[in-house]
Amino acid sequence: MNDLPLKGIRVLDFGRYIAGPYCAALLAEYGADVIRIEKRSGSEDRYTTPVTSEGHGALFLQMNRNKRSLTLDPMTEAGREVVRRLVAGADVVVANLPAPQLSAMGLDDEHLRAIREDIILTTSSAFGAQGPMRAFVGFDGVGQAMSGAVYMTGEPGHPYRAQVPWVDFGTALHCAFGTLIALMERGRTGRGQKIEGSLLGTALTLSNALLIEQAVSAPNRVPTGNRGQTSAPVDIFATTDGWVLCQVVGRPLFERWGRLMGESHWLEDPRFETDESRGRHGELISERMGRWCAQRSTEQVIAELGEAKIPCGPVLTPQQALDHPQTAALGLYQPIDYPGLSRPAPVASVPLRLSQTDGGIRHRAPLLGEHTDEILAELGYGRDEIQQLRERQVV
Repeated sequence: MNDLPLKGIRVLDFGRYIAGPYCAALLAEYGADVIRIEKRSGSEDRYTTPVTSEGHGALFLQMNRNKRSLTLDPMTEAGREVVRRLVAGADVVVANLPAPQLSAMGLDDEHLRAIREDIILTTSSAFGAQGPMRAFVGFDGVGQAMSGAVYMTGEPGHPYRAQVPWVDFGTALHCAFGTLIALMERGRTGRGQKIEGSLLGTALTLSNALLIEQAVSAPNRVPTGNRGQTSAPVDIFATTDGWVLCQVVGRPLFERWGRLMGESHWLEDPRFETDESRGRHGELISERMGRWCAQRSTEQVIAELGEAKIPCGPVLTPQQALDHPQTAALGLYQPIDYPGLSRPAPVASVPLRLSQTDGGIRHRAPLLGEHTDEILAELGYGRDEIQQLRERQVV
């Protein structure tokens, strides 16, 4: 891993929770030197879903692998000087913080560019920089709710949000993509720039097909639980010992499914001619497959559907997901120890494999302020100066 593509790139991570920190984690995985800067007492996202004896959280272990930790109060005069020195030697600043807070900390585009003209600032907010809600704050669920996704999930009159924060992670992925483009552009022209992402923008983008259909055709769809609406069978079915999900989209898959079900005559039925017509009759199709699944174990259903090349998967609990042989085969999780853990944590590396420059988890998430002295020394602070900063509660 000595020749990772982002080696030599320094990133200052002022992010919190997921959208900023995971963006920075992606860059760290491929060689960037990422410095996480947080409050002296520890930022709140360090303690979300605690798993260690000190209360450090599961989210933190995932978001902050491969990073170094610096504690800092940037609102003090001495803290601002530390920020100035950090920025002078950095390539990227990542901060998913509201614009007023960025300005107060000296992390807005104007302040940063006065220190280093070619700096890249990667930001994200809940609602974007324009519009009536631009000054509001929000988490992942707000984006889900305002994109139409929550309304279309669950049963009529009872919307559900997804437990997995797909809006946060999607925003982090978009921001990392934008950061890499900005680095490429800077290499070509020498110019830095600002990248702006938003949770709502991500959610609306990932829900775009649903919104395009509504804008063009105005079907005014309502939720149908787990059953799909534009093809069938798309549903979750009970087996003798669990549940499976099946998704049949496109005529070739439906033909294979019909033969497996012993319903070859359905292939000539005009009700099931297209994906759209099958979606309209999805309740009937789901009922047929439900009877088939109810006579088999989950293992049998997955084996028969898999053999027929029909997309399917078992509905797994978190523990079952960890234990599943396909999970192990991916080699995604790396056992990472951390002070205070009762056992190593299975932290997921980036789910990509690059044939020449593959990344990976090189070291665990940092303890609070673990690298403060080291980083300050790199910035030119002497031992006595560092001690003075500690005594003044700047770091």
